[in-house]
Amino acid sequence: MTIGTRARLRRIGTGGKYLMVPMDHGITMGAVDGLVDIESTIDRITAGGADSILTQRGIADRVHGNLNGAGYIVHLNGSTNKGTAENDKRPTGTVEDAVRAGADAVSFHVNVFSEYEPDQIEGLARVTSEAERLGMPVLVMAYARGHEVRESKPEAFAEDLGHAVRLAEELGGDVVKTAYSGSPDTFERVVESTSLPVVIAGGSRGTDAETLSMVRGAMDAGAAGVSMGRSIFQHESPGKITRAVHAVVHEDATAEEAAERAGLAVEA
Repeated sequence: MTIGTRARLRRIGTGGKYLMVPMDHGITMGAVDGLVDIESTIDRITAGGADSILTQRGIADRVHGNLNGAGYIVHLNGSTNKGTAENDKRPTGTVEDAVRAGADAVSFHVNVFSEYEPDQIEGLARVTSEAERLGMPVLVMAYARGHEVRESKPEAFAEDLGHAVRLAEELGGDVVKTAYSGSPDTFERVVESTSLPVVIAGGSRGTDAETLSMVRGAMDAGAAGVSMGRSIFQHESPGKITRAVHAVVHEDATAEEAAERAGLAVEA
């Protein structure tokens, strides 16, 4: 890892832990709630303690004035959820594009075990090679997809997720994001599969209690934090839920303590 990569990693996290808020969903889902006035949403989230914000490069100018000192990650592939192949994430930019957009890091999505895996492996290898040359950290979003995924069997699902995060390391990633396997016991297997910091995805939005419990479970299993989108940017109070997640990730709070500190009235 180059000096530049290490320096930029510190801009997207705090003390080796990460509270990232991806907001690249406009390309996937359109201008959904929370993304129409993305400037004010970013302002509230970063004021609430997010370490970094992630978007596609085309809206970088809407991001920078609202970061409140947080880092910026540019995502480099994507697809829509209304097309014929949502898992077929295609390149949307280069690392040099991200540099011009003022990014501190880049990210790339790989659907491991899917029919699109070969092309995405090649794409990730190109990104990590270019990023190493430029001293840019790479967040790899490594998801287990396809018929081999075994969500109904938590231990087997954790093995699949472990394979996905190891792939991210083998291909030169610096931080890896994946799904939560459902419990601290099973997620320990995911974390031990790689030497990279592992952050969990938020997935579909649940209750505040569910969100904070999931984050607490991941941290107990050795995760380095979260990369959580809709559960934060579509929340009725994005600043409060960010403060609550920050308390779990960075202050080692319980889910209940975090909700109380943030002023959330949590119901299961």
